[in-house]
Amino acid sequence: MNERLKYLALLAKRYPSIMDVSTEIINLQAILNLPKGTEHFLSDIHGEYESFSHVMRNASGVIKSYIMELFGNVMRESEIKSLATLVYYPQEKLHLIKKTEPDMPNWYRITLFRLIKLCKRASWKYTRSRVRKAIDDRFTYIMEELLHEDSEQRKPDYYNQIIDTIIEIGRADNYIVELSEVIRHLAIDRLHIIGDIFDRGPHSDKVMDELSRHHSIDIQWGNHDIVWMGAAAGSAACILNVIRVCARYANMHILEDYGINLIPLVTYALEYYTGGNFDEFKPELLGGKTISEKEEFLISQIHKAATILQFKIEAEIIKRHPEYMMDDRLLLDKIAFNEIDFPTVNPENPYELTEEESDIVDRLTASFQFSPRLQEHAAFLYSRGGMYTIYNGNLLFHGCVPMNGDGSYKHMKIDETDYSGRELLDAIERKVREGYLNYSDAVSRENGRDIMWYLWCGADSPLFGSDKMATFERYFYSDKSTHSEKRNPYYTFREKEDVCKKILHDFGLNPEIAHIINGHVPVKVIKGESPIKANGRLFVIDGGFAKAYQKSTGIAGYTLLYKAQGLVLVSHEPFESSQRAIEEELDIHSSEYVIEYMNERIKVRNTDDGALIMDNVKDLLDLMHAYETGKIKENR
Repeated sequence: MNERLKYLALLAKRYPSIMDVSTEIINLQAILNLPKGTEHFLSDIHGEYESFSHVMRNASGVIKSYIMELFGNVMRESEIKSLATLVYYPQEKLHLIKKTEPDMPNWYRITLFRLIKLCKRASWKYTRSRVRKAIDDRFTYIMEELLHEDSEQRKPDYYNQIIDTIIEIGRADNYIVELSEVIRHLAIDRLHIIGDIFDRGPHSDKVMDELSRHHSIDIQWGNHDIVWMGAAAGSAACILNVIRVCARYANMHILEDYGINLIPLVTYALEYYTGGNFDEFKPELLGGKTISEKEEFLISQIHKAATILQFKIEAEIIKRHPEYMMDDRLLLDKIAFNEIDFPTVNPENPYELTEEESDIVDRLTASFQFSPRLQEHAAFLYSRGGMYTIYNGNLLFHGCVPMNGDGSYKHMKIDETDYSGRELLDAIERKVREGYLNYSDAVSRENGRDIMWYLWCGADSPLFGSDKMATFERYFYSDKSTHSEKRNPYYTFREKEDVCKKILHDFGLNPEIAHIINGHVPVKVIKGESPIKANGRLFVIDGGFAKAYQKSTGIAGYTLLYKAQGLVLVSHEPFESSQRAIEEELDIHSSEYVIEYMNERIKVRNTDDGALIMDNVKDLLDLMHAYETGKIKENR
């Protein structure tokens, strides 16, 4: 039996008869002619859970557009806002409505009919099977009856009785919540996260919880993600950076929520860092956060202690990897110790860890490696993430493809081999996975952990994309000219259409129709910057989810939608809170910009999934032929 026939014999176990094969062919050929699902692109969330969650709930305005399409001419603006808020926050909104609505049975009836109609609109581009998968098993039978029954044409009494019974037996709340969740699920077919989920904002862990529950998602790692991934893998340098950044923004609670044992570090900081200058180590409080003076001082002590430990640990990696060419970042031995309070630094050997410090680092490393919740989140990032993604003709990556000043790709040596361009990103991704997964080779695992730290802050890192991370200078040098970080030439060349087309071509895409989608560098709209670059070949969608950037960007983030009709860029105004959104029915104010419009809707057959389906159809046709010619026997 040749290899092709062996494969068909395996396929026959799933489709054991001609009828089974023909049914699946009919199904797949029909799916190819459905409109493509909507893709949702987000970037640089930076722990801003409430803003992120709301954008996810309203699907960057997709759900509101459905409501306007269906009810814009028959409902008052206040009713439209109320219905939208109900879909976004069904449980919370129901609680408020019950306090003021005098006729709940009538309200339930009207609302259920509206939600059913809205759910039908959200589901129209999907098969019944796809919609069924979005419904909780407990609701499947009744929901399918409601969604696929045309009440105006057939069995209206049957349909109405279902609604009446749901209300009479006190299950209306359950169905309203389920319908709302299904609407939100179906509004977006695929979610793309273009990096930097972690740091700065207060709830990176909550963002990760929500992402890990999403039905269809890919992630392009950012440097703020990779440092957490490195910490989870056991990189001491990444761990100290994570702790330092959490202290810098007074987000120590995130480490506590992950179950990280900070007692050894806190004890160390309280013993050695009791005096001296803490001005540069006071936490930066964002979004109106307030803390007590006592808490501020304790965080400052932890911040300073972790920073010094970080510089010591990083020196070990720099010396271990001369190919990183980072000797210029060995700065701890360049300062005047009589001017700066460094009680844990030996001036004779500044980078030496004491026995006590080594023990603290070991205990922190174990705590990160054995945190169940952190390991769950890290495993999700490794399984769903990568250095870049190619999806439906678009190239997605967080930072850059490192370049030289003349526009050529920059080379980097990994395991004695030079790489550049796409091959560099592929080689780096392999090393990152080794750093987390390769328990059989200790050297490869250590090198993989080291490269994760390099990706966080190295000069040629595709995720960082600057000549240095000026952490040391910002803490200890008053001359602000030393604080600047020069961006990789990529960020200049990405303005040029021919350069973007070359990158797209080198990644195997059609440069005339494909796009690059970037994050990492906030678009300063307030200074006239545009997120659309290179004559529409590249989009930058980091517009400032993080509150730390909103003063300089002037907005609170971009998102991108790739619908069956084309590409739509959405800019968002700052979001105050979910509480105000629920109580006052305040949605994020967003503006849409159509980037590319298609005269005909893009169908599934024109997508990556469509290509896979067509391959499956070919295999099934071959299996049918094998059945018909007796090469494989049916097993009915």
